[in-house]
Amino acid sequence: MGHYDINLDKNNANYVPLTPLTFLKRAKEIYPNYEAVIYEDRKYTWDQVYKRTVKFASALNKIGVGKGDTVSFLAFNTPEIFEGHYSVPMTGAVLNTINIRLDAKTIAYILDHSEAKVLVVDRQLHVEVKKALSSLKKKIIIIDINDKFADQSKCEKIGELEYESFLNTGDENYDWKMPEDEWQAISLSYTSGTTGNPKGVVYHHRGSYLMSTGSAVAWNMPNRLNFLTIVPMFHCNGWGYPWTIPMLNGRTICLRNIDIKKIFELIDKYDVTHFGGAPIVLNMITGAPETDRKKLKQKVYVLTAGAPPPSIIFKKMNELGFEVMHVYGLTETYGHVTQCAWNDAWNEFDEEKQNEIKARQGVRYPNTEGIAVMNPETMTEVPKDGKTIGEIMIKGNIVMKGYFKDKDATSKAMDGGWFHSGDLAVMHPDGYVKIQDRSKDIIISGGENISSIEIENTLSKHPSVSIAAVVAKPDEKWGEVPCAFIEMVKDKPVTEKELISFCKETLAGFKVPKQVVFCELPKTSTGKIQKFELRKKF
Repeated sequence: MGHYDINLDKNNANYVPLTPLTFLKRAKEIYPNYEAVIYEDRKYTWDQVYKRTVKFASALNKIGVGKGDTVSFLAFNTPEIFEGHYSVPMTGAVLNTINIRLDAKTIAYILDHSEAKVLVVDRQLHVEVKKALSSLKKKIIIIDINDKFADQSKCEKIGELEYESFLNTGDENYDWKMPEDEWQAISLSYTSGTTGNPKGVVYHHRGSYLMSTGSAVAWNMPNRLNFLTIVPMFHCNGWGYPWTIPMLNGRTICLRNIDIKKIFELIDKYDVTHFGGAPIVLNMITGAPETDRKKLKQKVYVLTAGAPPPSIIFKKMNELGFEVMHVYGLTETYGHVTQCAWNDAWNEFDEEKQNEIKARQGVRYPNTEGIAVMNPETMTEVPKDGKTIGEIMIKGNIVMKGYFKDKDATSKAMDGGWFHSGDLAVMHPDGYVKIQDRSKDIIISGGENISSIEIENTLSKHPSVSIAAVVAKPDEKWGEVPCAFIEMVKDKPVTEKELISFCKETLAGFKVPKQVVFCELPKTSTGKIQKFELRKKF
């Protein structure tokens, strides 16, 4: 033992478990009367948000919720789910946010698997939720969110308790609990399982704290920013922003549903400075009719992730006054862990080249210890040549604790001391990662690997293409060939022949789609194209 280890122990003065819960307490102490959360005609200051979360935590505690219990939320982006990010962990319990678009069977599976003790649910979701509850073998305490801005006529009562009246049974002087250990679980998020049941991803207090600080640094987020919640707070805890924004005394403006006209109105009314959104949302913004748009009074900073964005989207957003940064991550990594950090030397490149670079997934966040592209069999890094495909591997404090009650899946995902993302990518000579595909989306035609993303990027540059998705179609001669599914821009018709010719101008012959299908593409709640649904067509 060296001198630096003698009489220099951890104690209560010099070591406190990291938790994002302290961000809210600090905001309340320093900025009690500043606006914190806005939703339609409701506005809460930090003092009010703090009191509400403490009272809700107390009310949960009174009905027996404590350390290690699960409290589920099925809610839109309204103040209730924001408050849940604090009130639930204040009791020592774990917050489980559930995707509002799931079917009854999957909701029932999650409530059962997570061992949920309480479900807080928006009444608009009553049809699927009632079906889910009827198939459960155990009783769960149900607390309804009754939102007058939902479609009231269709919102039936689900449970015996109602959010506001339940909250008021709590004590605002409740002595809420800091985690005993920063490794303690704070939240549970289920991944959208394309095959089989979804897996429960467990986050700890430490990782959520570090994600918040890392996000603020990576995105140059200022104090007093105005943040619009477009990313659902049920998805990776809204990429961690319900915890990040209070740290910066920012205002959170809640958006219940994706409505492009409303997005422009809120940006204008509340001087929104920042928001995150999947490429599909950016596509909706750039494709919106003039009548739905408002001219921006200031630059608005946007993060995009969820699916690899076509490079053309950066050009279109920039023309409207949005500065987009591309990030990448997974539910298993608390959200975004890489960013396409800009290098001033690239300012000299032409616009198309700059947009190609912006479409890369980039380099690691300051809170991420390692990003590598490796051969998953040998666990050795692929050459940095921008050509050799490997799997993205991630390491750091922002990798999940593991999958809830699934030892095998956890071991497999962390094999070799790295988290295996399942995303196939190349590493450029400058150390910037570029995704080629999900391992299940790569098209192998006549022994050649074809990136569906590369073809989608090309198709997206055609003025008539709104969204493109490319999947493998079985083929007797080649094994597989690319097939494109296209959503067209309104009033800009195009034919299959024209699109195939357009691809031939820049793509190698074997990469050109052999068939083009025009349709509305199936999407998840976060705007990812459900390629498995498209594959079923073959």
